[in-house]
Amino acid sequence: MSGIDWFVLILYFFVMIGIGVWSYRRVKNADDYFTAGGKMPWWLAGVSHHMSGYSAAVFVAYAAVAYQYGFTIYIWWAVPVSLAIFVGAPIIAPRWARLREKYQIGSPMEYLSTRYNLPTQQIMAWSGVVLKVFDVGAKWAAIAIVLQVFTGMPLWEGILISGGVSLIYSTIGGLWADALTDFVQFIIQFVAGITMFFIVLAKLGGFGEITGMWNKLPAHHTDLLSGPYTLWFVIAYVFIDFLSYNGGTWNLAQRYIATPNGKEAKKAAILSGFLYLIWPLILFFPMWASPIFFPHLAQPDQSYALMATHFLPKGLIGLVLAGMFSHTMAMTTSDANAISSVVTRDILPALTRKKESLTSHGSLIAGRTTTLVFVLLTMVIAVEQSSFGGVLGLLIEWFGALVGPISIPMLLGLLPSFRYCGPSAAITSIIGGLVIFALDKYVFIVGTTATVGLPILGSFIIFVVIGYFTRNKAIRPEAANMLAAINDDQSQKL
Repeated sequence: MSGIDWFVLILYFFVMIGIGVWSYRRVKNADDYFTAGGKMPWWLAGVSHHMSGYSAAVFVAYAAVAYQYGFTIYIWWAVPVSLAIFVGAPIIAPRWARLREKYQIGSPMEYLSTRYNLPTQQIMAWSGVVLKVFDVGAKWAAIAIVLQVFTGMPLWEGILISGGVSLIYSTIGGLWADALTDFVQFIIQFVAGITMFFIVLAKLGGFGEITGMWNKLPAHHTDLLSGPYTLWFVIAYVFIDFLSYNGGTWNLAQRYIATPNGKEAKKAAILSGFLYLIWPLILFFPMWASPIFFPHLAQPDQSYALMATHFLPKGLIGLVLAGMFSHTMAMTTSDANAISSVVTRDILPALTRKKESLTSHGSLIAGRTTTLVFVLLTMVIAVEQSSFGGVLGLLIEWFGALVGPISIPMLLGLLPSFRYCGPSAAITSIIGGLVIFALDKYVFIVGTTATVGLPILGSFIIFVVIGYFTRNKAIRPEAANMLAAINDDQSQKL
């Protein structure tokens, strides 16, 4: 890192803080803070949804997969995500916007007390919040590791810098700050990614190497599916991604909730889906080419960072590093806003029983305080990661296992086809998914595909079967009315 690289990186951080300060002026109440007042344009929501969907893991863990197995990283990660979003665009995304329009929800969990009941909502909210602390802490640690490779900076300093900047703009600016910084960060990572693409292409010998370089790589690098990434693995991930990217991951639901109506939410989803389909082809190209320049690399997860430090001129290293930061900060700050909305809108009212007396200004203060506390907790987890040893990894795995079981009643509960699936179906499916995961992980010791897929499949089957056997039971009127109300936009049908 030269002086100009440091200047670029520091300038990037100041721009993020500046956007937060500017956004502060737009936040007048809790609705602005959590849902951008329902005024977020579809193109901004779509870009923000895309940027909030992945972190520095792309440049570390995914870079290692690209180095070892080649093109399959695009097939098992980018394509399933894009397909999942396209499927959800007409049937899931619009319903999130309609819930805000017609029920004034401020968090993805808020509608669950009406759709099911309060205990179901609280089980899902508490589970997600507690485990997200460790998940986001791990992401701070990941970007600190990347920063250490580039600069030699101790991990704790990298965590404090990235977390501290995010803390400022996300706490004061809310969802507006998150979305606007996501857009700026998208531009930065676009410039950085395109620059890296053309420099690597020039090093390889020109445009003909876009296809020609594959002849210089191991034969299996052109396989659509390779190594542990089988067809069943991809099928499992399509299902997981459908749940996660359509709102099971709360911060992604927030982007749809913030749009003016269902039609705009659908357009935001389609934009995000196309970005996932096209952009990774540019982003992954240097990762695919890395074995040509660094054969027999002992640590494949450092391949992208090594490519950047060896090939980029001064100034551009800082830009690429800022691009890596952009993904992690986009994801973590959007997580913070979503968690804050769940705690403020769902958990605190249930604990204090004072939802009706909490003013809009009071909700805004509670939201900012919760965001502050959440980000600080995740930074502490990241700094003290060595104290957790394997426990941190275990908790991250548990979070991954919870995404499916929690998301199934959360997302399918939006659809009229599952109207007979009530509180008993929701709670039993969550517990069943967790039990299956525990058995897979610690009793039967099954493979990766089964560990990932069986808990979600089990939760889905339990949810549907219980709903089928209780289909003759009367549906709660408020739940039936909600399902009918969010089926179409107020003024027009999609």
